[in-house]
Amino acid sequence: MTLTAGVIGLGAMGGGMAASLRRAGYPLQVFDVRAEVAAAFVAEGGTACATLAELGAACDVVVSVVVNAAQTEAVLFGRGGCAAAMRPGSVFVMCSTVDPNVSVALEKRLNDMGLLYIDAPISGGSAKAASGEMTMMTSGAPAAYAKAEALLHAMAAKVYKLGDAAGAGSKVKVINQLLAGVHIAAAAEAMALGLREGVDPAALYEVITHSAGNSWMFENRMAHVLAADYTPLSAVDIFVKDLGIVLDMARASKFPLPLSSTAHQMFMQASSAGFAKEDDSAVIKIFPGIELPKKP
Repeated sequence: MTLTAGVIGLGAMGGGMAASLRRAGYPLQVFDVRAEVAAAFVAEGGTACATLAELGAACDVVVSVVVNAAQTEAVLFGRGGCAAAMRPGSVFVMCSTVDPNVSVALEKRLNDMGLLYIDAPISGGSAKAASGEMTMMTSGAPAAYAKAEALLHAMAAKVYKLGDAAGAGSKVKVINQLLAGVHIAAAAEAMALGLREGVDPAALYEVITHSAGNSWMFENRMAHVLAADYTPLSAVDIFVKDLGIVLDMARASKFPLPLSSTAHQMFMQASSAGFAKEDDSAVIKIFPGIELPKKP
């Protein structure tokens, strides 16, 4: 039997994930608060649902790709949410970066309603989401995997199964975000120092990306700085949120994270300086006395 898949949230990641499911041949229902985005997506196949409840009632597996825990809560249990409309035995796949305790609580609430749950944060960026080559960090009950695992593999090149209950997937994603945020902050600091010292930024980029000091984040994000393109593929405020989750998780066990704390303060400074909705590489704008590259 071919399962019907639903995707909630057609942003940078969700749109690509939905396209991957469509390519794999799954009957597809989608929902986005921006009706025009949903309509544009279904022009190439699939069905746009007018409400979350409509999507929930129609789907065997619902994949939620919204920004945070509050939006996930609203998608499931808010007015007109999908949880109450989902059929018993259906699976909810939660792809947002949230506090692991939030994911554990969501699993219990849905299990109590006769629904299955997979904790499935994602990584890789919009290009890898669109090509089905992203990574999913998942944990959930065997029954949930039995129903939904094939769909996960249709969306991701790497599907890591990290435990038989919610929480483990979110913990690994939080640690990934620790590294991602610190690497972006460090990359920005390095490029800013180079600019301050009068080094040609394009030459610096070329050398670093072929040297031991390189990181994936330096190579990716400093290219945005060189192009003076701060279009928000991942916004500054995403790392205000995600590094906040990192610090909250560590604080609960009194575990020190000095680099994460510093990086979080850098993103907070960038956000409060007016760059909240710009690409996260805009954290470089907090450094004084430098002249950033301009658009050609």
